[in-house]
Amino acid sequence: MTVAVDLDHRPSLAFYLSVGLVAGSIIALQIGIMRVFSVGSWAHFGSLVVSLAMFGFGLTSAVMCVGKSWFERHWIGAIKGALLAFGPLMVVCNLAAQQVPFNAIFLISDPMQKWRLFANFVLYFLPFLAGALYLGVVFLKAQKTFNRVYFADLVGSGLCGLAVLLAMYAWRPSDLIMAPLLLWLAGGILWFVAMGDRRGIAAIVGVAILSAAVHHVAPQVLGIPKLAVSDYKGVSYVRKFPDNKRTYERTSPFGYLEVYSSSYLHFAPGLSDNAAFNLPKMPSNAYLGLYIDSEGPSGIIKDLPADETAYFKYLPMYYPYLLKKDPSTFVVQFGGGISTAVALKSGSQKVTVAEGNPAVLTAFREDKHLRDFTGDILNNPKIDVIDYDGRLYVAHTKNRYDVVDLSLADSAGLSSPGGFSIVEKYSYTREAMSAYMRALKPDGILSVTLWNKEEPPKSVLKLYATMVAAARDVDGGKDIANEFYVVSAYLSTTTVLYKRNGFTPEEIAKLSAHSKAMSFDEIYYPGIKVDTAELPQILADYRNQFFFTGQPADPTAPPENEPNDKPPPGIAGATPGASETQADGAPPVPKIPATVLGRLAWHYLIDGGWQKVADEYVFDTRILTNHQPYFAAYIKVPDLLKFTDRLELVQDEWGYLLLWATLGIATVFALTLVLFPVIFGWRTIFSRYPGKFGTMIYFLCLGLGYIIVEVGMISHFILALSNATVSASVLITGMLVFSGIGSFYAERFLDRTRTFMPKVFLAIFVILAVYAFTIDHALDWIGTLPYALRILLCLAIIFPPAFLMGFPMPTAMTMLGRLGKDHMFLWAWGINGCFSVIGAALVPIVATSFGLPAVVLVGAVAYLIALPAFFSVLMPLQGGRPAAA
Repeated sequence: MTVAVDLDHRPSLAFYLSVGLVAGSIIALQIGIMRVFSVGSWAHFGSLVVSLAMFGFGLTSAVMCVGKSWFERHWIGAIKGALLAFGPLMVVCNLAAQQVPFNAIFLISDPMQKWRLFANFVLYFLPFLAGALYLGVVFLKAQKTFNRVYFADLVGSGLCGLAVLLAMYAWRPSDLIMAPLLLWLAGGILWFVAMGDRRGIAAIVGVAILSAAVHHVAPQVLGIPKLAVSDYKGVSYVRKFPDNKRTYERTSPFGYLEVYSSSYLHFAPGLSDNAAFNLPKMPSNAYLGLYIDSEGPSGIIKDLPADETAYFKYLPMYYPYLLKKDPSTFVVQFGGGISTAVALKSGSQKVTVAEGNPAVLTAFREDKHLRDFTGDILNNPKIDVIDYDGRLYVAHTKNRYDVVDLSLADSAGLSSPGGFSIVEKYSYTREAMSAYMRALKPDGILSVTLWNKEEPPKSVLKLYATMVAAARDVDGGKDIANEFYVVSAYLSTTTVLYKRNGFTPEEIAKLSAHSKAMSFDEIYYPGIKVDTAELPQILADYRNQFFFTGQPADPTAPPENEPNDKPPPGIAGATPGASETQADGAPPVPKIPATVLGRLAWHYLIDGGWQKVADEYVFDTRILTNHQPYFAAYIKVPDLLKFTDRLELVQDEWGYLLLWATLGIATVFALTLVLFPVIFGWRTIFSRYPGKFGTMIYFLCLGLGYIIVEVGMISHFILALSNATVSASVLITGMLVFSGIGSFYAERFLDRTRTFMPKVFLAIFVILAVYAFTIDHALDWIGTLPYALRILLCLAIIFPPAFLMGFPMPTAMTMLGRLGKDHMFLWAWGINGCFSVIGAALVPIVATSFGLPAVVLVGAVAYLIALPAFFSVLMPLQGGRPAAA
């Protein structure tokens, strides 16, 4: 039996706790789904599904706005039904979604993939719809005390988000659904306690036990996976090897880390093909595979005996040690330890190695098998370990090094079958490269090795431009032509060497001899000659490969006037344009457009004119900066529409294209849900509500502004926290908790909203505008501190704007309730939710196009626009009560 409860007049503590925990379970479910997609497929697909599924809030708002009277009469039953359905739906729908995995690679070729994507959307939509219905009805019945209810909602969501972060230490991603399930159970019990409904308590406990049993037992009985990992994730390949063995496993907020062994695991990062012919003994079973969130492998090389260490000379990261004897070396990122092993075996007297992922350091320090396999490399007396990002260490240390190495810090490559993720790569930015260069001793060498698996080339061109810009920053504009040496292996790796004060002719000769012995292509060295006449044809061929209206040209094929074979004996002369016969009489080496383009790129980067080439190139090759740290978004915005009928040509760009698709779909859904109540309720409801347009603009701006600042700050905070999951959890927790406190505090100013709120909006705008261009400097320094202190300082930074951003939403919602605008109250809540989804999709597009400061500025401007629109919210009903002064 339930008791009468008036939610507008002093509801019990159990009620507020229930709101906080159920709202927190919704946030926890979002984070859990994102982790499932990160491990099972790719995070940006999770963003797509979660973003669209969050339209459950918009649909709930639209339906409740039209059927308000029904929900007011049956509010207890509606909440009870929503609560009892929420838990089972999150478990069943998550399990069902794992049985219909989709892969974006086949979205064009396989029509079923579109239906699989749609099925994922519908399945994850259902639990969010149940959660949104619970919150929507609660908000409807507590309009006049909305500030306090919203406080419980935000603070509960924030603290539960932090709880999920801690839960990642206890549960694997496949079982992380238990975290939102337990939060839902606790919130549901408290709701029924507040209502005095003992039967409800028994019902929700029974449903929770059944839901947990389904999650743990059903997969074993039915032979179905809890978490389906795509066949195109790195870990899927090693699991198919007949002798694979998982030797290490650990779950944490820093990723789901696995290590596998197999005799089939031949991880040779950029290894010269000549190694197999020239080495008397190739190392056997030399590698373990390190996988983080199923991505990899990062190679873990064993401690090779002395008679096998010649192997290291065939790796591209060996180049600096050709010139430096007994150097002091700094390894920017430990990863699987290959660069560190090369440094040690190449005679480094001291090696300082950095690693920003605590889970990796824990594995190499604590696991006996890894310690034995690597010769306990991290405890080698020659090694000093820095437990935060190497780019932050070199930016603040006074130590100087003979060699600074940044090699293959991106696992098996930047490209993946799921498309390029929009992921921040701060280790490769102009600012980071400048810091590495300044950390060199006079005549010191910076060595950067990057995967070069793309045709046409993309990421390597960004790397080249970034390193040249950094060198000019460091050297004060002096001639840098003698400071670089570049080699590559086609569709394998590229290595860029930078030397303070330049390479000598003797050093260039030594490097060139090694490159020839390794069969690596020399891309640049001081004094290299290039034929610039080839550039227009290469640029045209690459562009025609994608946009030619007839049969597309293949720039990787040799031109008809450039045969691969030597002219037959007795034929005088060669076909015009053919490669010259080599000095040793060997057949001419065929010209590879990507290699030629690399040489031309260096010519124009060093001698000037690169910007014109970049403008004409088919893909975007802008340098990486801390404001735009992306090896992604290569398609130029003006060309987006041109690719709509040839998506199969840019599969590695689908991660970026999905952002635009999400934005388009979200906009259509948002406008539909926002206008639905207006169209169906115009004559009976909205025609007598003044300030409709201004109210819509106001809540639209709040929805956009809040989520844009939140998501944009997550990307900024990776500078200090070095991990996207931790950054997201800390930011979400801080933003929601501090905004919740602001919401609670805002109740004191309801009687003078007209004069107080404009000051709040202006303060938010000023703080965010300042943060847009200054926060990076603070975060760079914070990133060098102990991790717990980093988190506390990040929370301190976010407190001022988040606290003030907690005022506008509850103040306006409370005023709508007090003015009797009940339908507009529900409509406004839906507008805020719908445009939050649009804002989340908009952030990466703005960030890749204009930079992260532009993201925060867009959020600041949204709050500035909301200022005049706020007065439309305060307009009283026609013939109704006046607004508060």
